[in-house]
Amino acid sequence: MAETFTPGKVKQKVVVLAAHPKGMVKESDMRVEEQEIDLAVKEGSGDVVVKVLDISLDPYYRELMEEEDSVFGLPMFKIGQPLCGGLVGKVVLSANPEFSVGDFVFGHGNFSDYTIFPKAQGLRKVDPSVPLSYYLGVCGMPGLTAWAGLKLLGKPKAGEQVYVTAAAGAVGQIVGQLAKAYGCRVVGSAGSDEKVKLLKSEFGFDDAFNYKTEKDWNSALTKYFPNGIDIYFDNVGGRMLDEVLNHINTDARIPLCGAASQYNVDKSEWHGLRNAFNLIGKRAHMYGFMVAQFNSHAGEFFEEVSGLIKEGKIKVKEDVTEGLHNLPAAFVGLMKGANVGKAVVRVSN
Repeated sequence: MAETFTPGKVKQKVVVLAAHPKGMVKESDMRVEEQEIDLAVKEGSGDVVVKVLDISLDPYYRELMEEEDSVFGLPMFKIGQPLCGGLVGKVVLSANPEFSVGDFVFGHGNFSDYTIFPKAQGLRKVDPSVPLSYYLGVCGMPGLTAWAGLKLLGKPKAGEQVYVTAAAGAVGQIVGQLAKAYGCRVVGSAGSDEKVKLLKSEFGFDDAFNYKTEKDWNSALTKYFPNGIDIYFDNVGGRMLDEVLNHINTDARIPLCGAASQYNVDKSEWHGLRNAFNLIGKRAHMYGFMVAQFNSHAGEFFEEVSGLIKEGKIKVKEDVTEGLHNLPAAFVGLMKGANVGKAVVRVSN
C-alpha cells in the first residue's frame, strides 16, 4: 500500500561535513544537524522525493572529505554541506512519470531523512524481493566492483592462486567467493582474528591471516602462497602491494581497487613502490580501475551474482548501524576496520 505523505516544510536530520580531516577521520569532522526543508515537487518538474531507508558507508568518502580535489575525480564534500553517497529508499512524492509513490529506489543522495532527486537523476527502481540493503553491497556498487575487477580484469582461471586484501570488507568478501566459484584457490587477509575466522568458516576462503599479528608480510606471503600469486585483488595499496610484487607469478594480474592503508595518511607520506621492477620480469599486468567504467555490464553482473546468491555460493555479511545520528561513529569505525561485512546505516524501516 502506498505511503501517505503530505508535502510541505519538515524538520529532518542531515549529516554535514564539519571539518576537513587531518590524518585519521574523527567523528567531529562530521556533524548531525536538524534542518528545515520544503519537501514538495512541482508538476512537470520530473523531481522525486525519497524517504531514505538505508545508507551505504564506503571508504572512498574519506578521500572526498579532503580540502584538495580527489584523485578519484569525483565532486568533493564541502564544509557545512551534506555528505552524500549510495542509498536506498522509498518514493513519497513524484512529479516524474517513471516513478510512482511507493516505488523502492536506489540512487546517490544526501545523508538525511529525506532527499530530493531533481529530475530523478541517477535514480533507478529496485526489486524489493531482494533485501534492499543488498543494493548497497553485493548487488550494488561493491558487488559490481568485485565482479568487474576480478572477472573482467583479473580473468581468473580454475586452479589459479588468488590473494585478496581487506577480504572481510564489502568488496573483498565478494571477490573471494567469486574466485572460489571460478575454481581458484583463495587466501585473504584482514585486521582481526574474528574476521579471519569468518573468511574461512562462512565465506569459504581456503586460508586467511591477520595482517596485524603476522607482521612479517614477506614470510606470510611465502607461507600462504608457496606457488606464487596469479591474481592479487588490491584493496589496501601501500606496503602490502609492494610486498606482493615479490611473490607474483608470470602473467600475474593485479586489479587496483582501493588504497585503504593510505586514505588517512598525508599525501606527502604515501608509500611508494620499491619492487615495481618485478612487473617487467614477470610480464605482469596492474590495472587501476573505477567501477563506473563497467556500468554497461551491470545487467550481466546482477544476473550472475544474484544467481550465485540463490545457489548459496555467495553469502552476505552486513554490519548495520541503526540511526542517522550514529553515522559519524559508524564511518570512523569503518575507516578503523571495526566493521565485519558491508557497512550500512539504517535510517528508517
